[in-house]
Amino acid sequence: MQTLKFKTNIKCSGCLAKVSPYLDKSAGEGKWQVDINDADKTLTVQTDTSSNKIVESVEAAGFKIEKQYR
Repeated sequence: MQTLKFKTNIKCSGCLAKVSPYLDKSAGEGKWQVDINDADKTLTVQTDTSSNKIVESVEAAGFKIEKQYR
């Protein structure tokens, strides 16, 4: 299992509700979280899924996402 971090534009509880079904399906329920208080709106995912799959899921929900390298 790996920890992936992404910068997003998911900024509120409404956004979280919209992206939840997509991330639950690709990463697994309870395997991800978004820090909406962080300036980068960091999405952290604990998964065996590729980062490309996570990016596709978030973009399918209508949000911007980019991989963080830190």
